[in-house]
Amino acid sequence: MKKIPLYLQILIALVLGILAGTFLPGTTRYYAWVGTLFMNALCMLIVPIIFFSVSLSVSEISTGGKGDLKRIGAKTVFWYVATMLLAVATGVLLVRFIRPGAGVTVPAAEVPDLVTSTSVSDIISGFIPSNVFYAFAHNNTIPVIFLALVIGITVPRLSEKSRDVLTVGMKSAYELTMRITRAIISLSPFGIFAIVAGQFAAISDVLLMLRNMLFYVITVAAGLAIHTFITLPLLLRLAGRVRPWAHLRNMSVPMITAFSTASSGATLPLTLDAVEKKDGVSRRIADFVVSLGATVNMNGAALLECVAVIFIAQVYGVELGLVQTLLICFLSLMCAIGSAGIPMSAMVMMAIILSAVGLPVEGIGLVIGVDRILDMLRTAVN
Repeated sequence: MKKIPLYLQILIALVLGILAGTFLPGTTRYYAWVGTLFMNALCMLIVPIIFFSVSLSVSEISTGGKGDLKRIGAKTVFWYVATMLLAVATGVLLVRFIRPGAGVTVPAAEVPDLVTSTSVSDIISGFIPSNVFYAFAHNNTIPVIFLALVIGITVPRLSEKSRDVLTVGMKSAYELTMRITRAIISLSPFGIFAIVAGQFAAISDVLLMLRNMLFYVITVAAGLAIHTFITLPLLLRLAGRVRPWAHLRNMSVPMITAFSTASSGATLPLTLDAVEKKDGVSRRIADFVVSLGATVNMNGAALLECVAVIFIAQVYGVELGLVQTLLICFLSLMCAIGSAGIPMSAMVMMAIILSAVGLPVEGIGLVIGVDRILDMLRTAVN
């Protein structure tokens, strides 16, 4: 018998969770522990995932090359970061304008207050930990990201022997973390069912919540469309002196393949072929730029993570100020850079950002069930 794909298992778990929470709310206390165990397991991996993924990604960027390739690498990283920032800005504007999570009633006991108390000085002082082990032990994401950035920038500047030893060690640790993550993700339908059932049991207006989930999908899809068909073409025309629609036509096969497979890695050979043969980019430059982009240039992922976290904050009735929104944008950017190769990266990255800003990680259950279609869209954008 053919195994049901994981995304379909999660979708089924979402539907069953909604039904159980809506029609049998009193039963959720018997299996709430399943959701708690799943979220604890996911949170357990937050620090190692973000540390190893960011440090390895930044190390790869910092390694660069020599001569003109090093110069091209610097320009490439600049534009990758710039386009991700524009994607995040688009997502923030849309989610604040549409407010897809507004109007849902959540019990006051479940509304967090940590996120609203963050100030600029708190964020800045939190970047450098007084105790590295304390930051790791308490899932303090911001200092862990800072440390990963420092290590990623420093490793390429070490002697060849030390660099190779550290790189192999970090890659091995990252591979081990990914193996554990895949095992936990394979059990996600059980966790999602318990979490969603608990969430919907606590919501007074289920139809309103379902409507808001639809608006969330529309918000993300609109943001991705604006970024793909307005923002990026304008940049191509103004900064690159490239005809944007001709380029989009050249990229049609890789984009359709990315949408169909929801895999950037599977699309890489097609993208390289299109860039070289249709856009006329030299093989040497295309190999470097496109391969690096498959690892760190995650415009769609950055936009989605930002919109998802702000949507969850709206559902819980948390009004985010400018400082909190900028923090979410920064974390979305960093998580997007380090998300390549992570199974169910949307779920894992959301857990990292929610944990960092003090929002309930259980809020993932409200959005992960509709992630498959959004995964296809954001992969095409990436």
